[in-house]
Amino acid sequence: MIYHLFYPLAAQFTLFNVFRYITFRSVYALLTALVISILLGPKLIEWLKALRCRQHILEEVTCHQAKEGTPTMGGLLIGVSFVSSVLLWGDLTNVYIWLTLYVFVGFGAVGFWDDYTKVVKKQNKGISPRAKLAGQIFVAGSAIALLIFQPAYSTQLAVPFFKHIHPDLGLFYLPFAVLVLVGASNAVNLTDGLDGLAIGPTVVAAACFAIFIYAAGNAVIAQYLNLTPVPGVGEVTVLCGALVGAGLGFLWFNAYPAQVFMGDVGSLSLGGTLGFIAVLAKQELVLALVGGVFVFETLSVILQVGYFKMSGGKRIFRMAPLHHHFELKGIPESKIIIRFWILSILMALMALSTLKLR
Repeated sequence: MIYHLFYPLAAQFTLFNVFRYITFRSVYALLTALVISILLGPKLIEWLKALRCRQHILEEVTCHQAKEGTPTMGGLLIGVSFVSSVLLWGDLTNVYIWLTLYVFVGFGAVGFWDDYTKVVKKQNKGISPRAKLAGQIFVAGSAIALLIFQPAYSTQLAVPFFKHIHPDLGLFYLPFAVLVLVGASNAVNLTDGLDGLAIGPTVVAAACFAIFIYAAGNAVIAQYLNLTPVPGVGEVTVLCGALVGAGLGFLWFNAYPAQVFMGDVGSLSLGGTLGFIAVLAKQELVLALVGGVFVFETLSVILQVGYFKMSGGKRIFRMAPLHHHFELKGIPESKIIIRFWILSILMALMALSTLKLR
């Protein structure tokens, strides 16, 4: 909105020419989302308390019983600040902006449905896993289908560290990309178990993909780095900036000890959006490195459940996801969170190194 209001004035006033720069608008999208989050946060938390949207803590997680009753569904704060900032600073004629917003809102709607069932209708298990998965697949499938039909988009797959390997998946790209989105969404959801644990790596991943998406949308940079160019996708850098700002604003209230939890409305939307941004940037496989913390958390659950069934009741970890294992070993929650953040930063830097190590 601000872009469309001021950029046309650049012909008369050169000062407004600055609005055409993606980097300028990305920074201000970040700041706008951050300010909106911090200003709205206290009011939203009070509203959630009034609605009795309180987090239910499983009895098995004994060290978290003091958190019983903490307001949840705080992902609404992320959504409001993120979407508002994108609408203010983004180029609303860009199809990739609208597709990404569709993914964010769509996955968020599935998460909201699950949260509403749990905390408002008091059905602690929420919607069925089948219904949740069906909703995620529908949103992801429709978004990817619309993306593939964009004339500038390629179904080739970039392989990290290998310059000349670009297999074209053709029709198989649709289920593959859907798997990326749904997997990322559920991975962030599994990681959201400690105060600030999920939002920290999400912010790091969004900042990292801002670089990837900007490079993919810039023909000169893409050619120099031997990336698959996607004309017009650089505008999504503004969206990445807004995601970083909204995440930092939420972290203001979600940092240990948390005043609010994001709930599924936050974790599913964030994970699905990160997955879609990775697809837009043609860095689908790099997502596993950028979101390494999410991958470790998900693998710990898969290994725990699989081994438990095969061994007749034995466990690899004291508890899954992985962060609970370290808690039960006596490591303080705040230390686990900070260490996971450090790991996410290191893995994001490794992911960025793939731009040159080819």
